[in-house]
Amino acid sequence: MKARLAVLSLALLAAGCTTVPHEEISVTEELGDRLAPSVYCDAECQGQLVLHADPSTVRCSVGVSWNSTAFPYGAKTTQMFPDFARKFLPGMKVSVADAQGDAGAQVNQVSDMLAKGVEVLVISPQDTAALRGIVARATQSGVKVITADRQVDGDVSSYIGSDNIEAGVTDGKAVVQALGGHGGVVELSGSLGASPTITRGAGFRQGIAGSGVRIIATQTANYKRADGLKVMEDLLQRFPHGQIQAVYSHNDQMTFGALQAIREAGRQNEIKVFSVDGEADALKRISAGSLTATVGYPLVAKEAAIAAAKLCAGEPLAPRIKLESTLIDRANVEQFLGRPPQ
Repeated sequence: MKARLAVLSLALLAAGCTTVPHEEISVTEELGDRLAPSVYCDAECQGQLVLHADPSTVRCSVGVSWNSTAFPYGAKTTQMFPDFARKFLPGMKVSVADAQGDAGAQVNQVSDMLAKGVEVLVISPQDTAALRGIVARATQSGVKVITADRQVDGDVSSYIGSDNIEAGVTDGKAVVQALGGHGGVVELSGSLGASPTITRGAGFRQGIAGSGVRIIATQTANYKRADGLKVMEDLLQRFPHGQIQAVYSHNDQMTFGALQAIREAGRQNEIKVFSVDGEADALKRISAGSLTATVGYPLVAKEAAIAAAKLCAGEPLAPRIKLESTLIDRANVEQFLGRPPQ
């Protein structure tokens, strides 16, 4: 991880902006005192997010449509985005909608935002295909669209987030190494149709390709802790002692449920667990030894807000803005404690 804040143009730092009381910020990564991306935005990412306009002159309406705030990632991002805008981009009017995991509801919410005249839409789609039509309608009407965290079928101004294929590959290679090249893995996958589910699963398969590691079962657990617990309980009954050497889970919340099931079954010494996200609790579990590793998947709130400001100001924006993701295990977890990706 390149743990440094971006250095932006002097115009970025000269704005006189309103402030957000510290107590309003209940996310793991504080907003900071500069209009800058997070520490997970490397040199290339920083260069793509230089705002040349005076932030105090950026005025437009931005709609943020998130697939669900029931998970920590969505809850933190949808809080941090408007907080960051209030502090550094006072002329940006931000509205936020939570689809609560319902693609149809998200289509309706975005339609309502378009009717109210948003100029930039930041969307994390519940389903890559289901949101295709409304995104096309937005772009055809002149609204600039940024997809954040998740992708959508169709053309947009920019996609911002870590590489989910890469995250899966990284976990896959780590599993191969940890198991000595052979063993059975059960996979806890996210919501059907979601782009991270598709790409994290595909990446993992690339990561284990050519080894003796095989996926013996894949079950959907919808990115939820409770579902992760139930699915893992079923898998442990289906595959008795000695048949499961590792678990690959698409996010930390499902992982926490799986870890509970493994512990209650008394099988924690025979099963290694690998995850994606990098929540603070996951890092604590890695440090304690109950979780083998997670691939950091940073929040995108700061980057998405700056990208929206660039579009509002009529500045060009790169079609792909990638945040860093790295394997976090017991060898390097101390570097991330106190500064988790999520």
